[in-house]
Amino acid sequence: MRLPSAIAVLTLFAAAFAADAAPLPSPHQVDIPLANGILHAQLYKPEGDGPFPVVIALHGCGGLAGHSEPVQARYRDWAEQLLKDGNAVLLPDSYGSRELGPQCRVNVKERRVLARRERVADIMASREWLVQQPWAARDRISLMGWANGASALLWAVRPQLPSRNIEPDFRSAIAFYPDCRISSGLGWSARVPTLLLIGAKDDVSSPPACRQMVDGARGRSALARIVVYPGAYLRRWPAGEGPCWYRRASARRFAKARRGMAGAVT
Repeated sequence: MRLPSAIAVLTLFAAAFAADAAPLPSPHQVDIPLANGILHAQLYKPEGDGPFPVVIALHGCGGLAGHSEPVQARYRDWAEQLLKDGNAVLLPDSYGSRELGPQCRVNVKERRVLARRERVADIMASREWLVQQPWAARDRISLMGWANGASALLWAVRPQLPSRNIEPDFRSAIAFYPDCRISSGLGWSARVPTLLLIGAKDDVSSPPACRQMVDGARGRSALARIVVYPGAYLRRWPAGEGPCWYRRASARRFAKARRGMAGAVT
């Protein structure tokens, strides 16, 4: 499903997310080769042989795992909804694979895993691994990312990034509250349909920079769209786990968008 259809799907899944509370299969860990190590990832896969569309889901600076579970609830909710819709979901653990904890409070200049470098390498390694899996639909691999993961996504869809001769390319990409400040100054564009979602009062990710970035890509990019939610801002978890869900004046409208996007990537 291309981006215009993806936007339309937003209204179709508002009730489905809460309606089906039946437990789903737990994820299992897969190990993906990297040039200098192993990338651990959690995989949710429907029953059967496929081929299934796949979403590579990219965690934020708080990391992938929770205190006692391999996938935090916020990412598990998305993965389970995508799984119900017939998608496989691969969640690379960019920090845990490198024996790092949450990075939200680490000074940007001191971070060892960067969105534009290591996390892009993780995305490309995940894609290369997926196209070798017989159950994966090679032409229906999409990206979804939050915060730091969304920033990595923006780097990964740039035309300047070599595709490493892996065809076909990603089908689409959805970025939740990325930090666009660097990309907006570099003449960003995308080679695949890309959707950005951000809150108007986000004081972390800079909505003006994201709008400038998308507006500047028009005419020299694959279809790129941005949705800015009025009144929405980014809150942090009390324990310092980093960016979480947007909270906004109209919780009902935001819930509708959140639930709907679970079915919009393929």
